[in-house]
Amino acid sequence: MSEGMLPTRGSNVIQQLDAYDQRLAWMRERAAQVKAAAKVDACSDESSALPNPPSRAIARLQKKSLEAAIQVEKKLAETPQQLFLPGFEIGAFPNRLNRSSLIAPIARRPRKMHHQAVMVARGKCVLQYTGEQLDEADGDLIMALIAFAQPSLFGTPVVLNRKRLLRAIKSGTLGSSQYVWLHQSMKRLREAILFLEVRKQDGSLHYAVGKMVSFNILRDVSFDGDSETYTYTLDPRWILLFGNREYSLLDWGKRMQIGRGLDMAKTLQRLLATSADPIQRFALDDLKAQMQYASPVRKFKKALEAAVHELVRLEILAKGGVEKSTKGKEQLTLWLRPVA
Repeated sequence: MSEGMLPTRGSNVIQQLDAYDQRLAWMRERAAQVKAAAKVDACSDESSALPNPPSRAIARLQKKSLEAAIQVEKKLAETPQQLFLPGFEIGAFPNRLNRSSLIAPIARRPRKMHHQAVMVARGKCVLQYTGEQLDEADGDLIMALIAFAQPSLFGTPVVLNRKRLLRAIKSGTLGSSQYVWLHQSMKRLREAILFLEVRKQDGSLHYAVGKMVSFNILRDVSFDGDSETYTYTLDPRWILLFGNREYSLLDWGKRMQIGRGLDMAKTLQRLLATSADPIQRFALDDLKAQMQYASPVRKFKKALEAAVHELVRLEILAKGGVEKSTKGKEQLTLWLRPVA
């Protein structure tokens, strides 16, 4: 495989991904059975030894339910799994994270440090994060690490030359500053901890990651200076975030052409990729919060205008701009360019 090439997948990927989803559904069903059995035991104990305080039965039920949940997530975290994504090369990322403030076009200044912070998220989703605020360059690195790990089992070490890694996410000449940035970003991702809970439309739990067993963006990473290689491991639960086709595939070639200082265009590209709707609208206040933008609204609008112009130049958008919604609130309306 040449330095610039990335792994691809064959035509059996959909069936293999479905098989993983089926195994995951079985584990969830098993956890539910354990919880149900615990409830039956608690009720039986209570009825056979009345008048037992109800709190004792409830406490036993809660303990058994907690133990079952821990075992299920521990099993998911410890079992290596293959990630199969149809049409995948580089630029795949879970929709839930693309719609959140986990990665944002932040200014070049000391980064905000989060501690179990509830991040901006869309839909029936709760995202808590501990670590430095991540920017779009960090996001590009995560997507590249996922791409290079895809031929291996997630949960097993991946050895990768640092120059090859940088070539996938940076254009132009590579210098010492890029290698310093790469090492700092790898450290940042190793320290980052997520908790993500997603619920279905009826309010029932869809999945949770990092609730019982901590979830780091990078589970482990080390650097060998002699071979100039990183050895890193991704948590197998990344596959859970990609489940049910809940991920976006970016046009990586166009992403790498986005100009310097236009990271907001990268954020919009990720957000747009989460939906196939030809016209997409975003409330300005929500968008400002998601992008962690602290300056006045007038400056935010100006930055949005430049980002939209860049996406039009790259033929990702046909047009876009700020307008009033039917309720009189400002929103960003974007028209996707029709696919030929």
